[in-house]
Amino acid sequence: MKIVMLCFILINSLLATEYYAKLEPVESFKVKSSVAGKVVFSNSNIEGSQANNSIIIELDSEINKLDLEQSENKLEFINEMITIETNNYNRLKKVSSKSAFEKDTQKLKIINLQSSKADMIIKIENLKDTIRNKKLIENSNYISMISVKEGDYVNPGTLLYESKDLSKAKLEIFVPIMETKNLKEKEVYLDGVKSDIKINKIYNIADTQNISSYKVELLVPDVKTFSRLVKIEFK
Repeated sequence: MKIVMLCFILINSLLATEYYAKLEPVESFKVKSSVAGKVVFSNSNIEGSQANNSIIIELDSEINKLDLEQSENKLEFINEMITIETNNYNRLKKVSSKSAFEKDTQKLKIINLQSSKADMIIKIENLKDTIRNKKLIENSNYISMISVKEGDYVNPGTLLYESKDLSKAKLEIFVPIMETKNLKEKEVYLDGVKSDIKINKIYNIADTQNISSYKVELLVPDVKTFSRLVKIEFK
């Protein structure tokens, strides 16, 4: 019986294939500007550190804020004008001596004002969106690089900074297609130690470079040191 068990362990160890991968952040982001504007704040002090509801980049939005304030005032005026013209139209409809042309002309005033109101509402929402997009805040990601400084002028699409999600790590390896069939049923060993790590994803399309392999992704929680090389085995 001992000989059988020894043979079984030996066969398993021979079948175990080693792979190596770097512990990388689970997500990496390149944050680009969606609007144009001058950089009025660049948080260079947080570069290489973890954000904590921190402002990373802010673009000048004073003109946008003034435009928003005036547009909201105009919307109030338009609403008042609609109320007045609607009351005038309701009174006009009751006057039999008024022609259909006069009544239609008054109704057309209301329609034009309602159209102006719709346009103003869209403008206000666009301004709010622009103002929001000019202040970029990170809740908890690691800020790996800031590419603009105060005084720079950016256009839509300009790279502002890069951040990484360090809440967990991922390991990506390329496994021969035939070996992936029962891979999820096997235990995962990291650096020779059995772990509770499970395969997160097997990409069932051959890689463009490793044409006979599928990419396999594992997620690792509570990582203290990133970018180190890890040996991975499936037994």
